[in-house]
Amino acid sequence: MMNNPFYKIPYYPEFDKMTPEAAENALTKLLQESHAAIDKLESEHQPTWNGLICALHEAEKDLYDAWGLLNHMLSVLNNDEWRRVQESMMPNMIQFMLRVGQNKGFYESYCNIRHNETQALSSIQLRILDKMIQSAEHAGVALNPEQQEDFNAIQMELGQLSSKFSNNVLDATKTYSLLLTEKADSNGLPRDLLAITSDAAKSDGNNDATLENGPWKITLDYAVCGPFLKHSRNRAAREKVYRASATKASSGELDNNPLIDKILDYKRRSAQTLGYTNAAELSLSTKMTENVQAVYALTEGLADASRPTLGIERKQLLTFAKNNGFNEEQLQPWDTAYWSERQREHLYDYNEEELSRYFPFPKVLEGMFNLTERIFDIKISAADGEMPVWHNDVRFFKVSDENNQPMACFYLDPYSRPETKRGGAWMNEFRTREKRADGSIKLPMAVLVCNQSIPVGENPSLMRFGEVTTLFHEFGHALQHMLTTVDDPQASGINGVEWDAVEIASQFMENWCYDKKTLKSLSSHVDTKEQLPDQLFAKIINAKNYLSASAMMRQLFLGATDMDLYSQYPNPKWATPNAVKEENAKKYSPAPLLAEDQFLCSFSHIFGGGYGAGYFSYKWSEVLSADAFAAFEEAGLDNTTAIKETGLRLRRTIMAMGGGTPPMNVFKAFRGREPSTAALLRHSGLA
Repeated sequence: MMNNPFYKIPYYPEFDKMTPEAAENALTKLLQESHAAIDKLESEHQPTWNGLICALHEAEKDLYDAWGLLNHMLSVLNNDEWRRVQESMMPNMIQFMLRVGQNKGFYESYCNIRHNETQALSSIQLRILDKMIQSAEHAGVALNPEQQEDFNAIQMELGQLSSKFSNNVLDATKTYSLLLTEKADSNGLPRDLLAITSDAAKSDGNNDATLENGPWKITLDYAVCGPFLKHSRNRAAREKVYRASATKASSGELDNNPLIDKILDYKRRSAQTLGYTNAAELSLSTKMTENVQAVYALTEGLADASRPTLGIERKQLLTFAKNNGFNEEQLQPWDTAYWSERQREHLYDYNEEELSRYFPFPKVLEGMFNLTERIFDIKISAADGEMPVWHNDVRFFKVSDENNQPMACFYLDPYSRPETKRGGAWMNEFRTREKRADGSIKLPMAVLVCNQSIPVGENPSLMRFGEVTTLFHEFGHALQHMLTTVDDPQASGINGVEWDAVEIASQFMENWCYDKKTLKSLSSHVDTKEQLPDQLFAKIINAKNYLSASAMMRQLFLGATDMDLYSQYPNPKWATPNAVKEENAKKYSPAPLLAEDQFLCSFSHIFGGGYGAGYFSYKWSEVLSADAFAAFEEAGLDNTTAIKETGLRLRRTIMAMGGGTPPMNVFKAFRGREPSTAALLRHSGLA
C-alpha cells in the first residue's frame, strides 16, 4: 500500500502512476482507517478546537484527498474503469460523510466549543464553527432514527443520480457526430475549425489542401459545435447540429429526463425533512443572498433594464438577415448564432478567425501572468517537467511573492479532449493553505481545466476571444485559492466562501480582457508576430456590448428556471420541469426555444454539479465583480502606481480573506461600501 499513489498522497501527487485499481484499493483501506479514527474520536475527544476540530480534520484528510483526486481523474481521463471505481466507492463515501455529519456527540461538542471558547478563538475559527454546526444540522444530526434512515437513503441516491446525469451528458456529447464529405458543406467554416474536425488535417495542420479535402466530423463538443453554428453556410447542417445539441441526453439509455424528476423530488424531500419549505430555501441558507425573494428581485431588476434593448436587438438582427438574403419571417434557433456573427462582422468589421490569430495560447498565458504580477506583486514561473502530470498537455507552474518566497503552485490542462474529458472549464483545489502542527505552512495548490481549441500541426492553439476570457475566469478562481492568507484549512482559499460570492474573483479577472494595455500584451499574430492593432482593439471594445441584452437575458432565463425548479416545482400550473423552462423562456429567453428543446437534460450545473438553486450566483457575483473592477477604473487603468495600490488592496481582501470572513464584509473592506448594480449595467451598455 505504501507504493499506492492514492494512499496518503504526498504534497505533489504522482499522477503518472494513478490507476483505477490503485484508487479502489487505497480508498478501501482509507475508509477503514478513517472509520477507526472516528471511533477513537467519538470515545475520547476533548471538546476543544485542537481536541476535536483539528483532530477531525486529521482523521478525514487522507480519505478526502484520495476521493478528490479520483474524481479529478474521472473528469479529465474518463473511461469505464474510472467510472466503475467512482460509482462503487460513492455509497461508502456518502455513508462516511453522513456518519460524521450526523454524529450527535461531535455536534454537541461543536456547540460547546462555540459557547465556551469564544474568547480564545479567532473570528475565523468562530465562523468555521458556525458553518460546522450548520453543516451538521443540514446532514440530519437532529433527525430521529427513522427520519435519518430515509434521509440517508436519499443522499445515497442523489449521489448516484448526479454522477449518472453528468456521465450521460458526456456520453451523449461524444456519441453524436455529423460527417461532412462535400467541399460545399464546409463553406464559411474557419480554417481552424476545418483543422480540428479533419483527422487528416490534425497531423498536417499547415497543408491547406488537406483542410479543404475533408471529410469533417462535426461533434457536440462546444469547441466544435459553437463555431460551426456561427459560421457554417449550410443551413440544413446547422439545423441538424442545433437539434442534436438541444436534445442532447434526452432519449434512449442516456435519457436524463427521469433523473431530473428524481433529483428534484429527492432534493425537495431532503430539504423538507430538515425543516425547510423547499430545496431553494435550504440552498440559500448557506449563501450570501438571503432568500428566494431577493433572487427574484435581482432577476427582475436586471431584466427590466435589459428588455427594451433586447427588443431592439432582435428586430435589428432580423432586419439585417433579411437584407442579406434571409427569406423567412422569423429566425430559427439554428439561424441566430450564424446571423449574429454576420451582423457583428458587418458592424465592427472583424471576424472571430481573424481575431484568434492574434491570440496564440503561449502568448496569452504570458500576458495573463504579466498582468497578475503587475497588479498583485507576485511572480509566476513555469516548472514543466518538475512534477508528474496526468496528460502530456498539462503544464505546471509555481507562484512566489514579492520577496521570491514560495506561495503556491498550480497545474493547467488547457485543451479539449471530448472523448475522455468533461466539457466546460473549472478550477479545483489540490492542496489548501494550512498551518501544520509543527508551525510550518502547507502551501495551496490548484488545477485549472479548460476545453479550448487544440494545437494543429506545428501551430499553437489559437484562442477565440471567448476562450481567452474563460482562461482569465478560471485563473481568477485559482488566484483566490492561492493568494489566501488564512491558515485554517476549513476557511482557506475558496473553502467556506459562500457559493454566490465564489465567482467574484473569477469574473473580476475577465474584465481585464477589455483593457487595452492588457489585451495588447496578450497578443502576437501567429504569422507576423505583431501585437493587436489599435484599430482592431477599438472594434473589440465597440463590439463588447453587441447583443449584451440578449446575453443578460439568457443568463437570467437559466437562473430563473433553476430557482423555480427548486423553489416552486411541482405545482398545478407546471406538470413537468420542461413546463417551468417553457414559462421562463417566454419571460426571459432572448429567442423562442424549439418545441422539442430538452436543454435541461444537459444542464449539468444544476443537476450534476453544485449549482442547484444557485445558478443566480453567476449574475450576483457579476454585480460584485463589476463593482470591484470599477475601483480600478476609478484609480485610472493607466496609472501604474494607483493600479498597484488598488491591486494590493484587492489581494489583501477578496483574494486573501477566503471563507474566514463574511463575503459582504470582505467586499466592504475592499470597496468601502456595499455593492451596486450600476457598474454591471454600465459595463453591459444597459445604463
